[in-house]
Amino acid sequence: MKAGGEWNVRRVSGSASAKSYRCPGCDQQIPPATPHVVVWPDNPSLLGALGGAQSLDERRHWHTACWQRSR
Repeated sequence: MKAGGEWNVRRVSGSASAKSYRCPGCDQQIPPATPHVVVWPDNPSLLGALGGAQSLDERRHWHTACWQRSR
């Protein structure tokens, strides 16, 4: 549970990460080949909490430590 709802969290290994992303927790870059987590609401009605349209495109890539701190 987080921010009033349940969240799907998928761990991404460094070898599976080929792009860079910006972590919403610290606003720093997650470089390619860096292990991290991808998070999205379990309930589509909560997608607005991420500030976007109701779509899995609203997944967010977080540093693992940033996600853990935000819980």
